[in-house]
Amino acid sequence: MKSRWLKGISLIELMVTVSVISILMSILLPAFGQVRRQARRLLGMNNQREVTHGVILFAMDNDERYPESVATIGSSWYWNWQEPMMLTGYRARSPRLHRAMSSYLRGYIEDAGIMYCPNAPREYKYLQQAWDAGEEWDNPETAPVLDPVSGTYCFYWNYRGYIEQEQDVFNGPKSSTGGPGQSDLLMSCYFGYDHHRSRGAYASCEDFAGACVTEGTLLSSSYWSRQGGPKPEVKLHAAYTDGHVETYSGKDTVTMRVIWNVETDEPYFAGVGPGNFYLPRKALY
Repeated sequence: MKSRWLKGISLIELMVTVSVISILMSILLPAFGQVRRQARRLLGMNNQREVTHGVILFAMDNDERYPESVATIGSSWYWNWQEPMMLTGYRARSPRLHRAMSSYLRGYIEDAGIMYCPNAPREYKYLQQAWDAGEEWDNPETAPVLDPVSGTYCFYWNYRGYIEQEQDVFNGPKSSTGGPGQSDLLMSCYFGYDHHRSRGAYASCEDFAGACVTEGTLLSSSYWSRQGGPKPEVKLHAAYTDGHVETYSGKDTVTMRVIWNVETDEPYFAGVGPGNFYLPRKALY
């Protein structure tokens, strides 16, 4: 009798222990998830800080001028702007200009991983190879022609776009000395709407409520997206010419559209081209 009673107590204790552990796990798992998300956000901010420092060092070695933007398509007099996420363009705009960002920055940034947002769903398969190859990048899974690469951050040095609310142009910083009409925004997380890979959807490299994965392609990275509804609340990060990185809300943004006519600054029509890109409102002032 005594032995059975002890076994009964042991079974009850085991069941209580399992129940307590289950309750604790249900409480702690969301907290662990929040900690992981926060850690990735901090890593993302550090990535932007390192990229910014590389760009600043480049300017120090090049008469205070930042690298040229590679977010263009076409050459000579026949070219237009492309989405600001480009790490490698389609081809060089002229013999003096590079089509690959790494051709400017590889001496300052060796690890291509910092060019990628850690909160994006999956890293681009050939990110490091494309960074190392520079001008000669050709994806081995495509036809034997030079290929572009689109990432998950937006790069705004020497970039020009159209600000919808202001009906005016956005001029990314050209040099560390600044100048009239130049923004001090160097880069930001991608956050936009109606990208050509996810029409009618909000999209970002940062996860947000209701979002699912828009898979990457052989030429571009994956990101989070959600069809329709109000503009999502999402925490984003941006880096500025003084080297600091700060957090801003997806609601505190302005809409930039990509320019297709460089002579008139006319942007793409809605539903055509790379879609809208949301810049931190602070970048305009």
